[in-house]
Amino acid sequence: MKTTIVIPSYNEMRTLPAVLKAIAGLQLDKEVIVVDDGSRDGTREWVEKAIAAGEFPFVLKLIKHEKNKGKGGALITGFNAAAGEMVIVQDADLEYDPKYILDVVRPIAEGRADAVFGSRMLSGRSETYNQLYLAGNKFLSFLVSALFGVKMSDSYTCYKAFRTPLLRRLALVSNGFEIEAEISCKTAFLGLRFEEVPIVYTSRSRQEGKKINYKDAVKGVLKILQMRLFLRRADFH
Repeated sequence: MKTTIVIPSYNEMRTLPAVLKAIAGLQLDKEVIVVDDGSRDGTREWVEKAIAAGEFPFVLKLIKHEKNKGKGGALITGFNAAAGEMVIVQDADLEYDPKYILDVVRPIAEGRADAVFGSRMLSGRSETYNQLYLAGNKFLSFLVSALFGVKMSDSYTCYKAFRTPLLRRLALVSNGFEIEAEISCKTAFLGLRFEEVPIVYTSRSRQEGKKINYKDAVKGVLKILQMRLFLRRADFH
């Protein structure tokens, strides 16, 4: 089963090459789509050269946004371009080790699930940016679980994998980090066969380039409430 790995990237030249090198070592039928979201640090030029030189043993595609749209905008672009039968997200900053991709996509490949999230909460070994960030993530996950009747421990994880047709059925619209809330809510609302698998996560600091902040948590809460109030089954047909 071919897997599309979508990597949203904004000024991640420092870590993106290492991410792609790690992905190259995965025993997986794959293509990789890097969505450069308006970077100004040489990312897109480096990826273009890597593609031209055939540097990696997989199909590597680059899609360029001339202006920064946000993580959600980059993901939607990547999802729409995916050719694989299933899709997974990989961040470009190495907070998530690509070796866990195999664990996350396995339930889909084996026909047990339609959507799988890699949960940072289940391993007990993840390192968080700070305790306030951890508390905010737990609250967002609690809110999704309580309002949509699903047990979800990590609604804002990067590692979300889907069967491609079902991912497109979600009709995603969020441009910012609140896309994580939108994906989680719609996954629960549609009653997709959903699993979580444990993954280990090592957060970087604000000084190292971490972008999500408390404003994004507020937007996430508002998005979850909006989803609960306005989602209708007819929207997905």
